[in-house]
Amino acid sequence: MRTKLLVSLLFMSALANSVLAETTANEIRTATTSFLDAFARTQAREGYQVTFETGRIDSRISLAPCSAPLAVEFSGDPWKSEHPSVQVACSGERPWRMFVTVTVSISGPALVAARPFGRGERITKGMLEARSVVVNASRRGIMTDAAFVEGMVVRRPVNAGSVLTPDLLEAPVAVARGDHVIISARSGSFSVRSRGKALANASVGEQVLVENLASSRTVKANVIAPGHVEVPM
Repeated sequence: MRTKLLVSLLFMSALANSVLAETTANEIRTATTSFLDAFARTQAREGYQVTFETGRIDSRISLAPCSAPLAVEFSGDPWKSEHPSVQVACSGERPWRMFVTVTVSISGPALVAARPFGRGERITKGMLEARSVVVNASRRGIMTDAAFVEGMVVRRPVNAGSVLTPDLLEAPVAVARGDHVIISARSGSFSVRSRGKALANASVGEQVLVENLASSRTVKANVIAPGHVEVPM
């Protein structure tokens, strides 16, 4: 009788542990939904509206128990794709991880072309409009700061209403190949100026090779303003 009771207790204990051991599809779905809810609330405070849908999770799934809360994170950039996957992981004694497919739509303000742009046009404020768009529908990113965009040059034709992306614009040329420039060599408060000739086109903030007209030496300089470059000493 005692042996039967012991066997029964062991069987019930094993059964209970087996039930407790499972991390179910419902738990994984709940963790994923809670993570996406938190993401949506965070972006709402920044002026973005987030809608999402969790993909199908096999209801038959059964994973090892997790003594710690499930860790959830994006495995792709949700700002560059409407279909980033989400990683759900356990770091307990028997660690595991799995990926859940999700659909995430992020809507918010972005700059669009108020009219068609031609290649080489310089952007002015009147050429821009702000509209609500699905931000992550494009992998190329968006532009939101009109002050940053103004003065940029259009790299290729843009249709009216198109969302402006960084690859459509470039900084204007501040130094053109063959231009005579002022070369400043600076060290602390001490500086020396000389005249030079640019050997390539460059924008402010870029580096360019410049020939010093006095010494005929070629140096690499930073473009600091139209017609002005600087060489660190």
